[in-house]
Amino acid sequence: MSGVFRVGGDEYDAFMGRYSKVLAPLFADFAGVEAQSRALDVGAVTGALTAELLARGASVAAADTSPEFVAVLSERFPDVDVREAPAESLPFESGDFDIALAQLVVAFMSDAPAAVAEMARVARRVAVCMWGVAEVEMFRAIDATAEAIGVTRGGEPRRYRTSQEVNDLLAPHGEVESAELDVTAAYRDFDEFWEALDHVVGPAGQWLASLDAGQREQAHEELFRQFGSPQGPFELKARAFAAAVTPA
Repeated sequence: MSGVFRVGGDEYDAFMGRYSKVLAPLFADFAGVEAQSRALDVGAVTGALTAELLARGASVAAADTSPEFVAVLSERFPDVDVREAPAESLPFESGDFDIALAQLVVAFMSDAPAAVAEMARVARRVAVCMWGVAEVEMFRAIDATAEAIGVTRGGEPRRYRTSQEVNDLLAPHGEVESAELDVTAAYRDFDEFWEALDHVVGPAGQWLASLDAGQREQAHEELFRQFGSPQGPFELKARAFAAAVTPA
């Protein structure tokens, strides 16, 4: 995942943080995080879920593969045990946690089934969630824009982007509980959206950075049209597919 998100914390938060921060309480509710829970945030990025877990009174540890994000996490949460480590090889003992959670990262893992097995090793309960593609207005509009201007958008992981795929990922570990988590992100205006996209965060930002000047102008015009040509504040909706399991 680190090769896709080698950016600073502020840049990530401007692009995806406005979504992940409102998703975190919904995901924590679904997962059943309670006060005093020993929780591990896997692929913690800049800590949207970490902050929510702490606010609930959980005892929290966090792991991420990106040294940039580990530095952000360590600065923002000095009392949290933060490790630079892949989800497929978690540096914790078996049974260390009540629950291990992965918010918005399974599609970017090198080996998601191995990562889930690791989460199941270190925790008695595992929960994951991942955005859909068509179900996220921002992604849908960027895909439509790429098609309209004739510049293929490659590099976006399309695995684990449906409820069935997310459920199947956890199914080897027991009976799966599932949910659809809907959030809304607000923008001051289209310029704020464009600036966030231009931070080169993840595959969408990398796609924009790959365009030449003429293509960028086309993309700007088409995305503005895709969003209904907003003249002021507007909102975008997004849906994440969540699944949880308590291994026997």
